[in-house]
Amino acid sequence: MEVYKGEKKRLYLENNSIAHLFSFQVKEFMEVHEYRRDEWIILEGMRPDFLFYVMEGRAKIYVTHQNGKVSLINFINAKDYIGEMELLNDVYYTKGIQASTKTICFALPIYRYRTQLLEDAKFLRELTKFLSVKATLMAAKYSQSLAFPLENRLADFILQTADEGIYKEKHVTVCDYLGVSYRHLLHVLTQFCDKKYLQKKGRNYQIKQYHSLYELAEVLKNK
Repeated sequence: MEVYKGEKKRLYLENNSIAHLFSFQVKEFMEVHEYRRDEWIILEGMRPDFLFYVMEGRAKIYVTHQNGKVSLINFINAKDYIGEMELLNDVYYTKGIQASTKTICFALPIYRYRTQLLEDAKFLRELTKFLSVKATLMAAKYSQSLAFPLENRLADFILQTADEGIYKEKHVTVCDYLGVSYRHLLHVLTQFCDKKYLQKKGRNYQIKQYHSLYELAEVLKNK
């Protein structure tokens, strides 16, 4: 993880502002953090020191069950918060957050500014909007598993997780997240390769036809 300093930080803050989300000045104590692919932004079970606002990149949310199984439960994209549940709740079991591409976040120290944030009506209105959209998307994900074929859901998953055109997620993770069998997943991936949507490269896949995957994924959004 890199924390931007000096001129690099100044230029990034100058070119990227989230001042409109707050009633008080946040620029002077806002940090800028950059995470590499597969780097942990928050470790599971450890309360974060910052409230993050994602400016660039994508991340994945993981949880470990009592039987030791680790599951992917959701995605984080640009303009999403990380650590908002820990800000709002004194007691909350923190999920693991891992960058799936290079990810740049604004980082606001929680413990120093928690009271100020929780008394800021403008920030709380924006946070409420974010949480309502997040809850709606989570509900939609579960309904999609019943309403749409794997082809549509896998296309959307590939587009969300690919980094620079390369899809490299573990099959067992995908099966768990999409609620499908290993055999069914491999069958659809083979179909995608036969149709030239993807090209297999070792254990990974290179996206060859973005437009075809977008067409399949778009069906989920039009329902």
